[in-house]
Amino acid sequence: MFVDAETIRLLWPEIILIAMASWIYLAGAFQPHRVWWTCFSLAVYAVVAYVLLGTESSMWMPETALRGISGPLRIDFMGFVLRCFSVLVGVLFTLIGTRGSNRQLTSEFVATVMLLVAGLMLVARANNLVLLFVSLEMISIPTYVLLYLGRRDRANSEATIKYFFLSILSSGLFLYGLSFLYGIAGTTILIGTAGQASVQSVALGVTAVDGELVHSLAPIALVLLVAGLGFKIAAVPFHFYAPDVYQGSSNSNAGLLAVAPKIAGIVAMLRLLVVAMPWAADIGWQLAIVLAVLTMTIGNVCALWQTNIRRLMAYSSIAHAGYMLIGVAVAFAVQEGTSASGGISATLFYLLVYVCASLGTFAALVVLGSSDHEVSGIDELAGLARKQPAIAAAMAVFMFSLAGIPPLAGFWGKLTLFSSAVNTATAAADNASFGRWFTLLAVAGALNAAVAAAYYLRIVARMYFRPAQSDIPASGGIAARAAMILCVALVLGLGLFPRMAVEVTHLAEAAVAPMVTVTNHSPGTGAASTHPPQLAHDQQSGK
Repeated sequence: MFVDAETIRLLWPEIILIAMASWIYLAGAFQPHRVWWTCFSLAVYAVVAYVLLGTESSMWMPETALRGISGPLRIDFMGFVLRCFSVLVGVLFTLIGTRGSNRQLTSEFVATVMLLVAGLMLVARANNLVLLFVSLEMISIPTYVLLYLGRRDRANSEATIKYFFLSILSSGLFLYGLSFLYGIAGTTILIGTAGQASVQSVALGVTAVDGELVHSLAPIALVLLVAGLGFKIAAVPFHFYAPDVYQGSSNSNAGLLAVAPKIAGIVAMLRLLVVAMPWAADIGWQLAIVLAVLTMTIGNVCALWQTNIRRLMAYSSIAHAGYMLIGVAVAFAVQEGTSASGGISATLFYLLVYVCASLGTFAALVVLGSSDHEVSGIDELAGLARKQPAIAAAMAVFMFSLAGIPPLAGFWGKLTLFSSAVNTATAAADNASFGRWFTLLAVAGALNAAVAAAYYLRIVARMYFRPAQSDIPASGGIAARAAMILCVALVLGLGLFPRMAVEVTHLAEAAVAPMVTVTNHSPGTGAASTHPPQLAHDQQSGK
């Protein structure tokens, strides 16, 4: 893996975040003031955004954007969009969690969030198995620290320990899957370039391996990789930790768990499984469909009986992982040879609208709490519309969006996902069995959306149609309130004007989807021939 000056230049945003986080860890011991560090971290994110937009100004014109390899990095429009999105997520995390952190540990909190954001940005660009694993660990390890920095009680400690040990198990499964993948391909590079045909990659190198070996090892590698990433997105059957961990953590940390690992897991699935493993598409789309249906159904059905708001949102998060797996299944089907597309773009768009609504929900819960009390029970929200009408309205917007009620962003997110499944079924007219699976997948998604509306609307009904049972302090701080308002603006903006975001995600898909086209999947050989297009920006691919 060769790293040159161009690679370092492209990594300046991540370098700034890591350097500033290291400095904050040291300086925070001498200046523990909460407000100062919050303002400083927001300034750092502003600088990172400026550097990111400056170093990749060509990405503003994706039709002529630089695409290719620079060391272990993949330079494309999808990575650019996800890195910008990661900076936004970092700003929201900082605003939501600063109040909830211990006053003496605010510097540690904001610095750890910076490291987590740097990990998210690296996952978006990773083109090497080693870098991908390290990037995922740069998200997992800060998450352990942030969970520990939450409430100092027995429930929070138990939640942290559960997440820690199970996350280590998932990392081990994922790493074991990577070892099988390396054994199949003989390289750690995910995608090579057409201009350097001699350079092996995971996508191109399998043709040099014995077909029977690929056919026997590919399912094992795929299952292990899906298991490792399935833990991060809380997909069934790797979801069992989520309800207990969410319930035991604070509202701000529950928001962290609902968003950061899911972004990392979904992006890694798209980069590693869909784009870099087209030769496993014949197994991948079937596995993704089964996981999507199970995850949606179990998440939504279990959420119906929850009385703890964080536990309910945990099952909601599980269900939304199932929706996103619809897009992953469609993306695999495209690699399998159907003429339809849109799986990657639909998944990215849904990820965007889910993150905005989910983070907004937890921001509102943080605002409703205080330093001595956190809102936990759904019944605590009763009568909120009379006592805190603005916060109740914001919560209603988030609940309606998560339920997929038009014209909010969640409706367009579900519509794009279900439409991509229907389009795939239509495009597979010559294969009735193939098309039937995706038709059933779209129907299952629509039915689950109807079930989910029941528990989201139950929360709205509590706020507007039930008398208040207790006073709500609503002293969570101006920072969390600002994050809530920003999320409301994003949900409403994406709902009323979705076209721009949809076009951006389509351009992101176009940047990665044409790289690999599978032309042959012969049973018993597993051989696949690939034809990536000529790339405009060939840097060192690495060895």
